[in-house]
Amino acid sequence: MNFRGTLPLIMENSSVVLPRTRVLGHLAIFTVVLIWAITYISTKILLDAFTPMQILLVRTFLGFLFLFLCNPRKIVYTQKTDRLLLAGSGLCGIFLYYYLENTALVYSSASNVGVIVATAPFFILLAVHFILKEEKLRAQYFIGFALSMLGIALISYSGQSELALNPLGDFLAVLAIVVWALYTTLTRIVSRRGYPTLLATRTMFFYALLGMVAANILLDDFPKFTTIVQPPYVYHFLFLGLIASALCFVFWNFGLKSIGAIKSSFYLYLSPVITIVFSVIVLGEVITPTSAIGAALTLGGLLVSEYKRDRNINTETKQKKVL
Repeated sequence: MNFRGTLPLIMENSSVVLPRTRVLGHLAIFTVVLIWAITYISTKILLDAFTPMQILLVRTFLGFLFLFLCNPRKIVYTQKTDRLLLAGSGLCGIFLYYYLENTALVYSSASNVGVIVATAPFFILLAVHFILKEEKLRAQYFIGFALSMLGIALISYSGQSELALNPLGDFLAVLAIVVWALYTTLTRIVSRRGYPTLLATRTMFFYALLGMVAANILLDDFPKFTTIVQPPYVYHFLFLGLIASALCFVFWNFGLKSIGAIKSSFYLYLSPVITIVFSVIVLGEVITPTSAIGAALTLGGLLVSEYKRDRNINTETKQKKVL
């Protein structure tokens, strides 16, 4: 999220990678995950003066402008339906996902949202399984999913006197990752059509921006330029738009090609931990014992699910080599 949308569009490079390039690849991925984790903090600060829709509009415009300057060429569609795929991807992954995530931060803490969003792999696997008819749902998946959902429930409860799943904020965070799973499925289809990654991503930004402009017109919710350029708001907008969205795309692309998608995915587990640490330091959020246990269960569920899948992948790879 953070612009995680580039991940499904990038294919692993099977060529030989030099050790120095691998080191730089690990550094690039770690840098991206660190930046993505901090985006929740910046968004939370901007929410003091802007609505979720206003933040999203400015951030997406800056990201689109940067990507357009990097590659201003017009995209040529190989099939008419591809325009709908790219438009749907942009509206789901950049517009709806970020809007739901930003709105979730209005009602819930940055640490809560950061941990909940980290469960995205579960929902992505479900979407890929049922829509693309790929990926098997093994027993480990359901065990990990149950652990993570229990963790989310504890995070939402977070020491309140009565058990009530902090309703709106945490629900919107879960809904955001459901939308993200749909987006990932769409971009997986797009990636098979052979479009240049940068050009396809810029096109998604364009359609997402159109949707945001239309929504802002209907809601009459355009941000004031004089407020945007005021410090510290302008610095957070530049961070979210240019660094967290556009520049991270370049780093993530390089990292995936250098060390591969599997190794890169392990770094994503650091994201909620980093978010929690910065939430405490910067925002002064309090991590209760209940929410700490919930975060541990959520991350533990992810590790159980992913570890088993990775072990199965490695076993299958070894068997193919023997054959």
